[in-house]
Amino acid sequence: MRIKKILSKERIVSGLKSLGKLRIKTDHSSIITFSALLLILFIAFTIRLFPMRWEIQTGSMHLSEFDPYFQYRFTEYVVKNGFISWAWPTQWIDTYRWYPDGINIARTGFPGLPFTAASLYKIISALGVKIELMDFCAILPPIMGMLACLVIYFLGKDIGGTPMGLFAALFLALTPSYIQRTSLGFFDDEIIGIVSLLLFILLFLRAIEEDRPTTSAVKYALGSGLALGYFCSGWGAAYYPIGVTALFVFALILLKRYTQHLLLSYSLTFGLGLFIAINVPKLTFTYLTAVAILPVAGVFALLCLCEVFQALTSAKWKVIFGIAFPAVLIGGFSVLWQLGYMRGIAGKFISVINPFARAASPLIESVAEHRISAWGSIYYEFGVGIIFFLAGLFFILRNLNNKNLFLLIFGLTSLYFACSMVRLLVLMAPAFGLLAAAGLIGVLKPFNTLLKEPPRISAKKKYGLEHVGKEFSGAAVLLIFLVLMTNFAFPMPKVYRQAYSPVTITAAGLPIAPNEPVREWLDMLITLNNPTDFGAATVVCSWWDYGYWLTVLGNVTSLADNATINSTQIENIGFTFMANETQALKMLKLYNAKYILVFTTFDINGNWIGYGDEGKWMWMARISGKAHDRLISSGFVDAQSAWSNETTFGNYNATLNKWVWNEQGMNSTIYKLMSYGKRWWCLMNGVNDPDPFVQPQYFTAAYFAGLGLSRTDASTKYGGIVPLVCLYEIVYPNE
Repeated sequence: MRIKKILSKERIVSGLKSLGKLRIKTDHSSIITFSALLLILFIAFTIRLFPMRWEIQTGSMHLSEFDPYFQYRFTEYVVKNGFISWAWPTQWIDTYRWYPDGINIARTGFPGLPFTAASLYKIISALGVKIELMDFCAILPPIMGMLACLVIYFLGKDIGGTPMGLFAALFLALTPSYIQRTSLGFFDDEIIGIVSLLLFILLFLRAIEEDRPTTSAVKYALGSGLALGYFCSGWGAAYYPIGVTALFVFALILLKRYTQHLLLSYSLTFGLGLFIAINVPKLTFTYLTAVAILPVAGVFALLCLCEVFQALTSAKWKVIFGIAFPAVLIGGFSVLWQLGYMRGIAGKFISVINPFARAASPLIESVAEHRISAWGSIYYEFGVGIIFFLAGLFFILRNLNNKNLFLLIFGLTSLYFACSMVRLLVLMAPAFGLLAAAGLIGVLKPFNTLLKEPPRISAKKKYGLEHVGKEFSGAAVLLIFLVLMTNFAFPMPKVYRQAYSPVTITAAGLPIAPNEPVREWLDMLITLNNPTDFGAATVVCSWWDYGYWLTVLGNVTSLADNATINSTQIENIGFTFMANETQALKMLKLYNAKYILVFTTFDINGNWIGYGDEGKWMWMARISGKAHDRLISSGFVDAQSAWSNETTFGNYNATLNKWVWNEQGMNSTIYKLMSYGKRWWCLMNGVNDPDPFVQPQYFTAAYFAGLGLSRTDASTKYGGIVPLVCLYEIVYPNE
């Protein structure tokens, strides 16, 4: 027994010793790297939660901007009815939007984000986590923003080492445009688009590495294909990574860097990615015939030609193939073009490639995020980081390997498109992070080398340069550190201002960070959501900006929203607001509208500011002007009406620093509805209204949100701005 006990003790002791050997072996640099990465991810997540302050005060979470409410409505439908219910066996026609025809969700919506959110929501619900779907959708963007920073770390590490990965993650975490698109409540395509873009680039660049085993290359190529397919299913901007990659591979061919690895990886990536894309109901098989997608086939054909050239030994056959193959390729594309199988791309994508094309479409130009970026806004976005971005271009040009070549194309094209459209600054954010990190590492490298040098004692020379000491290198590093601190840690350009802003509806669409939530729009939508007085079948006419809010939060039927699928209907709504009441009533009757809604903003002295419809009516005039001939030919309006030109409604008075409406302008429906609401607020607060008042004839006040706001409250809470949401009931003659 004693021997057995001794043996058992020895076994226990040896067992404990062996457990000690299982401790994780790591070094100092790994711990620092891991800690720095965790800190960056923590910053990326928490800075995107700043709008939570106002959401806590409202008592519930809301989504930001307008499009996220469509994504939420889509997600809610999937959660309640299943993942294929929106497309099969019958397609979901949402009749509460774009009344009376409704909108076919299967043909207009990308399922990527709703599927992602619905899947994650079902998982956490199955685990027993109780959370409202809208709350979950609001918190998902910061999570995806943090995940994108993790992916870009690995991408930067592959391109330029661990320091580059860390700096790239930090820059992406603190880029204002990316903060805006991944902050609390911004539940839109970009939150999965940037993650899938970075994941696609990471896996594709790994797949084409020449020294990688074939089996490993196949795995990475399939992974990049899945990431590309996911991108295509979630964001229309998938044209961009597809085009950039095709251009990159074409450049490799020109630089004579063709390998079988490249052909294999390219084939698997685009084969799988485009296969997933054509199974998205909105895209279908015709996606492959789009002008932006066909270059993929052309580059694939060139890769096959390169492979054939390597296999051929006869110079004669190489010449024959070199002539015949391009001829067949060009001829094939020409035949497809003539037969009408090649599709163009949507107008807003054309306006990105050619910014001057948007002048022909006021509807595209009217959207603030579609406008051309000024160079000042580029600096305001990235600050002094632009210096490191340019330095990054210089350093990667000195070592133009495959990964650096891709980064060069990625950086230059994203810069062009970001300058072409304000919204695409978010697409430049990861390219900026990578290139700025490369530039920063390149600038710091010589100073870092000097700091690592052992001290050396040398006699002073009468003539010649002294050795640069470590203190000078340390000063340079400190200076760069201070520059970055100025750019990111202090509220210099836009980092904190962008993060510390409430969601759009909680600020009532005002560009301010109020002391407390602006309740006017929330109160209006809560009132509309009362089924006793309104109901889902109630048709409310408003400018298309507010369509999603009315349908999702107000639970009423809207005529148009940000989907902009029917430009004629938007023109008709613009005409309704800009025409006189008699003509407006004829249009409203066609849509069986029961209510009409306007949103106006003015200061405490009754002067219009421009954040509401008083700043949008000129776009209504320009857009509705496109329908001028159509409405004349149909007998809807006489040929003398000149409502298509906004200057016919008045002129800007430089002395008064305001727009002065003329008689025709004051006779427009939009003016009457805005001025009537403003006049009521002025009367209730003892303010002398500076603008003429015209009584609406066929519209009676149903509910005005904001009338109870006093001058004092407007000054202390909203910075002197009075937001007024006016709902009118339409009184048709002989009813």
